This record gives sequence, structure tokens and C-alpha cells, in this order.
Amino acid sequence: MHTGKVIADQALSWRPRHPTDLRQTLSMLRRGPGDPTFHVDAAGAIWRTTLTVEGAATLRFEHRSADELRCSGWGPGAATAVAQAPETAGELDDASRFEPGLQLLDEAHRRNPGLRIPRTARVFEALVPAILEQKVISLQAHASWRHLVRGFGAPAPGPTPVPMHVVPSPDGWASIPTWEWHKSGVDPRRARTIVNAARFAPRLEEAVGMSPTDAAARLTLMPGVGAWTAAEVAQRALGDADALSVGDYHLSNYVGHALAGRDMTDDEMLETLAPWAGHRYRVVRLLEAAGAKGRPRRGPRMSFVDHRAI
Repeated sequence: MHTGKVIADQALSWRPRHPTDLRQTLSMLRRGPGDPTFHVDAAGAIWRTTLTVEGAATLRFEHRSADELRCSGWGPGAATAVAQAPETAGELDDASRFEPGLQLLDEAHRRNPGLRIPRTARVFEALVPAILEQKVISLQAHASWRHLVRGFGAPAPGPTPVPMHVVPSPDGWASIPTWEWHKSGVDPRRARTIVNAARFAPRLEEAVGMSPTDAAARLTLMPGVGAWTAAEVAQRALGDADALSVGDYHLSNYVGHALAGRDMTDDEMLETLAPWAGHRYRVVRLLEAAGAKGRPRRGPRMSFVDHRAI
């Protein structure tokens, strides 16, 4: 934890080529309250841990001025992680061809000019929490994530303002005992999916250099990884502004009510969002940023399933 001013192992300042709101952009990398890999400090700086091929890194992102961002890094993986920082903060996200064409989206786009799509380039790191979130409520998935990262990840390097952890390596995920998955509330199917994917982590990382179509194909080769999970990874690791989480329990009805005032199936949602091809995930983010109302809470919600009792 932070005990005084500490010089970073690596640091990079840059002027982003478009407005960038770090909190809006990086918030999608946070996995629920108390995420041991993510923290916003009292000054508004965002701390994030990651695991590179060189080792663990802790990053601190901050706005130095209205048009200057800075990332400081600590740990053996700091050089790689800091070099990636502009892309993580959405530097490659290009919204120049996005045409809202709808008053709600026009206003949301105008009022949130700094909302960017991040690109961490860490595929397996984004895949594990996405698998944990399959077919369970977010509260449950986030609790499992906290338990597993704190239990099997390493303490974060550097002067973190609160205790933070770095995710386990692929080998670390693969070696988690069966009873620990059970204790964390993860059912055998999701545990097997993560353990199997861990064995192919280097091949999965190759998706960073692929087209969106080829990247999705590579990810969905993994048993237990479908289109929804691949999209969740693409939104964070690959910076894909078009990656739509088809099959989400709530998304189609959220989009349906926000844009048309009614429930929608996945097929109807895809048809409705077709005019924004290339930016369909951006549309969802803008609707959320605008506070667009989704479906009224009248129907059944996904229930908490305690796998520890099974």
C-alpha cells in the first residue's frame, strides 16, 4: 500500500487524438464493486493491475490536464503495460464514421465525447471473468471473481492506495483445485471452461492481431465459449466497437425499450441496430451513458444459484 511518494518504474504521458474520459472508458474493465484488480482513488486516478508476458504490472491512469493523459506503472510487466496504456484508454477507437441519426443518440454522443472503447490486448485476462458471468447474476459472478483473484492471484506491485491483486497466470487458473471452484460458487461447467481455455491461452492471445470475425472464430473454438462470451472479450481486449453481446439475458429488451419502447428478441435487436453496423456496442454504451430506460422490472429476474450447496 501507498506510504509516501514513490517514483514509478515506467511512465508515459500523451495527448490523445480525441477527447477521452478515463473513468467512462476504463470503467468497463472493472468487474463489480471491490474488484481487486481495479480501484479509483480519492484524486480520481484509476488504478488497474494486469499480467503481461514479462510479469505483473500495476498501472495508474490520470488526467494531467484537459488534453493530456498519463500512465504510471510498477512491476516487471510495467514497460509493456505502460506502452499499451494509450490503446487501453481507447486511443485506437475511431468514432469519426459513427452517425447517430437519432435524437437520443445524437444527444448522448454530444454529451459524452470522451466515451471510448478500450483495448487492453489481454485476451485470456478478459475471458476468465466473462466465463464467470455466463448464465448467473452479476452479483454472483463478481463475488466469485473477487474470491478467486484474491485467493490465487499475487499481491499487486507498487504503491497501491488499497490492497490490490494481479490475476493468476493461465497455469495458475488451471491449477485451482476443484473444491476451491466450488467454494467460490463456480459450477463445474464454468470451471472446466476456464481450465480448458487456460491450456490454450497463447493461441487465444493471437486473436489480438486478427480481424473481428477471425478473432470471434478463434475464441468460440473453445468448448463453453459462445458468441456472447466472445463479444464480452472483444469489447475489452480487442477494442471492438461493434461487438454486441447477443444472447444476453437483458440486452435485447433493454435496447428494445430504449429505442422502440417494447420488448425485442435478439433477432429484432440485430435488425434494429443494423443501421449502426460497426458501432453497435458503441450504441449500447451511449444508451447506458444517457441513462436510457430499459424494460420495466415486471418479469422474472435471474435468480442466485448457490453452487456451493449443490
